Order: sequence, then C-alpha cells, then structure tokens
Amino acid sequence: MNGITVTMALVDFIPVALFFIAAVILQRDLYNKMVKGAYALLASGSILVLISGIYKAGWKILYALGLCDFQALDISFFPMQAPGFLLVFLALLGMFTKYNREARKEKTVLLSVAPIPIYISNMPFVIMQVVGCAGTQWCLFAMALRMKKKVAAMLFVISFIFMLGMGYLSSQFDDTSSMHWLAQSVNIVSQGALLGGVLILHRAGLPRKDALKYDIELPEASV
Repeated sequence: MNGITVTMALVDFIPVALFFIAAVILQRDLYNKMVKGAYALLASGSILVLISGIYKAGWKILYALGLCDFQALDISFFPMQAPGFLLVFLALLGMFTKYNREARKEKTVLLSVAPIPIYISNMPFVIMQVVGCAGTQWCLFAMALRMKKKVAAMLFVISFIFMLGMGYLSSQFDDTSSMHWLAQSVNIVSQGALLGGVLILHRAGLPRKDALKYDIELPEASV
C-alpha cells in the first residue's frame, strides 16, 4: 500500500459525512410520503452505503496510523455499497408508482428482504452499483424538474457524472498518493453535489403534493 497518510484518511470521511447528511434529510422528508416497505428500503439502503463508506475510511485511518491492515473493511466496501444504492433506487422509484397501499402493503414490505448472492465475480455488484446510482440520481433529478428546481436537477446530474468518474478511476487505480487524492476529490464533489440538490428540495418542501405525478401503473394486487 502506497501513499495513504493520516490526513488523506481523515479527508476520506468528508464524502461519508456529506452522504450521511443528505440521507438523513431525505429520510425525514419522505417519512410520511412512503409506505412502510418503501421507506424500509430507503433506510436500509442508505445505512448500507453509509456503513460501507465508514468501513473504507476506517480501514485507511487504521492503516495510516500503523495500527493494522484490516483488509476486510476495504474488501466489504463495494459489496455493501452497490446493493445499498440499488435499494435506495427501488425505494425512490416507488414515489413514481401508483398502487393501492393497503393491498400491496405486504408485498412492499417483502421487498426489504434481499438475498445475498455468492459469486466469485464482482459483476453482479457492478450491475447493482450502476443501476442503483443511475436510478437514484434519475429519481431525484425527476423530482427536481417537477418541482421546477433546475439548479437541484443540475446538481444531481453533476453528482452522477462524478460517480461515473469514481467508477472509471477504480478501473485505473494504481495505488499512488496522487490517485488517492484524485479519487477523494471526485468523491467529495459527487457527494457535495448530491447534498446540495437534496438541500434545495428540502427547503422547497420536498415533495410538494403536486410535484410527483404517477407515471407507472402497476396491476392491482390479487386478493
């Protein structure tokens, strides 16, 4: 391992804190706007993403301080973050779905239980990460446009672009100090843009009753 310093490890907690604030604001704003199952997806997905970030930053600080090289914290980052973003996307997607709350309550709650796949390849997690990040940002982008908050919409686009940048840097990562700083800077911009967009929607009263019009029709649940 090259280039990890205490300062760098501490900076790695910044995007974690930015995501945490954005997630808490979203959960508070959407608590009374979602059925329990969808909110469970939002909460559990956010927690997975948050814990994965804490693990990664925690691993760096332990290594930088010379205490230990706790690689399990690093290895668990991607398999936790990818499903987390996917769950957040599924929760937000429900905001654009018309269905009978009581009739679908049981099925919605069941969505909060996700199987844990066991594969040697990381491809399932790559797919989860791409779909989850893209879907989450799309839902927030759609909310912003329908609330006529173009700046927030642009911030969500910026956040997603820099998230893609993180994916590219991961494929090119050479473990040098400069690459670590570049990755951290990209991640801070991404999470900062996400938080900025969420704050704009929060101040506007996310979500207004007229902001979310249902586009997707689901069949009625059978009795």
